Amino acid sequence: MLKFIILIYVFLFTSVSNSKDLEIDINSGQVEPLPIAIADFTDRSGEVSSLGRSISNVITNNLVGSGQFKALETAAFIAPPTSPSVRPNFTDWKPFGIKALVTGAIKAENNNKIEVEFRLWDVVSETDMIGLRLTVDKASWRRVSHIISDVTFERLTGDKGYFDTRVVYISESGPSNARKKRLAIMDQDGENHQFLTNGNFLVLTPRFSPNTQEITYLAYYNNEPRVYIFNLLTGEQEMLGSFPGMTFAPRFSPDGSSIIMSYSNNGITDIYTMNIKNQNVKRITNSPSIDTSPSFSPDGKQIVFNSDRGGTQQLYVMDEKGRGVKRISFGKGRYATPVWSPKGDLISFTKMYKGLFYVGVMKPDGSGERLLAKGYLVEGPTWAPNGRVLMYFKQNRPKNKKTGSVNLYKIDVTGFKELKIITPADASDPAWSPLIPWLNIKPLNFINN
Repeated sequence: MLKFIILIYVFLFTSVSNSKDLEIDINSGQVEPLPIAIADFTDRSGEVSSLGRSISNVITNNLVGSGQFKALETAAFIAPPTSPSVRPNFTDWKPFGIKALVTGAIKAENNNKIEVEFRLWDVVSETDMIGLRLTVDKASWRRVSHIISDVTFERLTGDKGYFDTRVVYISESGPSNARKKRLAIMDQDGENHQFLTNGNFLVLTPRFSPNTQEITYLAYYNNEPRVYIFNLLTGEQEMLGSFPGMTFAPRFSPDGSSIIMSYSNNGITDIYTMNIKNQNVKRITNSPSIDTSPSFSPDGKQIVFNSDRGGTQQLYVMDEKGRGVKRISFGKGRYATPVWSPKGDLISFTKMYKGLFYVGVMKPDGSGERLLAKGYLVEGPTWAPNGRVLMYFKQNRPKNKKTGSVNLYKIDVTGFKELKIITPADASDPAWSPLIPWLNIKPLNFINN
């Protein structure tokens, strides 16, 4: 379950050393992974417990999976640390080229609570860099592992972490002519999986709010397209509107106050916004072409979208009122599903060229196009909240008239370290959450319309 309670007992340690802090630059393209050691967390007696080993394994998988770190196997440790409060013998780690060391401990408390403490050490300067102590429900140990991963990642790279996040996506099953599509959610590493809908109605294009734990999605209920908001904290859902025509890809504005989407009426597809509080609808584009897949820039002042107004499907940028439309994609092929990076520095997209699909990135002015992944069908990129990692889905080429398998993948923005995410069934159209607040997160309720 996702219930997570942090008591008022959180503090950070910082080194008082005047030596140069250890940090790697991950903004200059692919870098050589930083050698790091992650010790199994110990108990009160200094011994390693199964829970302590599980926590260190999650941290290791997170950091190594980012492509920015390589971890020393625990079997190679000369003298495993017994407590994060004990200064390590740094000479034990330097022969392996280790630059940073993570140590931690777990103490059982009353009412099924545990106290988890960790510390990050700079092996080069032989100082402690940062530490954290949390008291949580024992069942929340995975979230603690993700939080520690985020703190370590940020301290060593200078970029925010993205591990304590979730991904909502469409779970697909059944034959190609009768696909059942359910709304599903999981941690970014594929754990804590839950279905949010039962498959009795078609759901499409889930998207996270940028600053709350809410999802907007499109559902066809009695063959009528409806836009919903689902609150993950309360389990409540609200229908924002029912549309007689076709509605596509609803997405939150940066401040979470409105929804931007495409709406097709009488054969004309334009971009609209809807105020969430009063549900007022405003038309943004007014063109005989097909304008769809809109995405706001992080400051809310610009919108990227794809349109065939130039004769082929390409990417365009305009201001938030629909003025100053400018084409930004000029490569060979067609472009679709653009999404602005949370940093504002890049736009991800899907590209179709010579029978293949690609996921790539370009700068907001269209320059610097780079293709990161390709395949029979590769589509639907979504950004991690730190703007460093993309997730998308791939479909294999169908065989014998059967639907090819569909899976989620994530990759560093440099195009390095592509990883497949394991899901219970086929998976498509992922959307990445913001970092989860450190307050109570209640169990998710099952939607049954």
